[in-house]
Amino acid sequence: MNALELVQHSLDQAAEPDRIDVLQRFFKTGVGEYAEGDRFRGVRVPNVRIIAKEHRHLLIPDVVDLLHSEWHEDRLCALLILVDRYRRSDHSRRSEIAALYLRHRASINHWDLVDASAMHLLGAHVFENDEPAILFELASSESLWDRRIAVISTFAHIRKKEFDVTLRLCENLLTDRHDLIHKACGWMLREIGNRDPHALRGFLSSYSEQMPRTMLRYAIEKLDADERHHWMNRTS
Repeated sequence: MNALELVQHSLDQAAEPDRIDVLQRFFKTGVGEYAEGDRFRGVRVPNVRIIAKEHRHLLIPDVVDLLHSEWHEDRLCALLILVDRYRRSDHSRRSEIAALYLRHRASINHWDLVDASAMHLLGAHVFENDEPAILFELASSESLWDRRIAVISTFAHIRKKEFDVTLRLCENLLTDRHDLIHKACGWMLREIGNRDPHALRGFLSSYSEQMPRTMLRYAIEKLDADERHHWMNRTS
């Protein structure tokens, strides 16, 4: 059994088949849904994280093969290995890993895969190298997952208390039609508000009447009840 097969064997051994139906419903894998046809082994995320840590030295070609797996948990495991590899690498190697992430992003095709990797890898790379154009290009993509990667990647900026990239992306995506983008933007705006309520209120003052309701609800979730009421009423 080669190294890649060992990882997949570990994932298969950790699988709980009785969870598969629940996961497929939760992750919207039905006909016409956004993750139509995705397949699950039934592995719990903490166990995927353990397996990723155990195989953190998997060779990059094998990580890429794992990322192209039909199994959702295999792709998550590959991304967790890449995030770990990125964190432990020098600057030159980090740039190579970020480029690989972008080349193979078609396999990063669900919100949990995006959320587990984008901010820690691509977002960190964009922040460290001051290359926000990468995110604005992704945000203009027809791909739902490219757009979500763009938004969630900005969490790396938010954690450094730099909000401009997030605010500009959220402004650009005000008319996006997908609920998962509304949720992502609202989440990032809420994180800005957690660090600088004035910055959040400035955005709300300009755009609350245009924001999709879901985006607005997510953005104001941590504000007090009276202020939440104020912002929600501005849109009615």
